Amino acid sequence: MFTEREIREVSSMLGALGNPTRFRIVMLVSETKRPLHIKAVAQMLEMNYAAIYRHVKVLQESGLVGIYEVGRSRVLYPRDEELIRKIIDFAKNIIRKK
Repeated sequence: MFTEREIREVSSMLGALGNPTRFRIVMLVSETKRPLHIKAVAQMLEMNYAAIYRHVKVLQESGLVGIYEVGRSRVLYPRDEELIRKIIDFAKNIIRKK
C-alpha cells in the first residue's frame, strides 16, 4: 500500500508526464549523455524558450529532472536515470500491447 506522500509523488510524476511536450523533454534528457541546455531543447522541439522553461519547471517540481546553472545558461539533467529509463520502457510496452 502507498502512503499519502507516495501517492502525491507518483501523481505528480504521472501528471507531469501526461503532457506530450514534457514527455518529449524527458526522452531527450534520457537519450543525451552530455549536458542539455534548455535553449537547445527549445530549438530541438521548435518551441520558444519560455514555453519549454515552464514545462521544465513542472518536470523539476515532479522530481524527474533537475536544473543547474552554467553562467547564464540553465542545464537539464535526469534526477534518476534508471527511473526515467523504466518509465520510458513502460510506456513503450503500453504502446506495443495496444
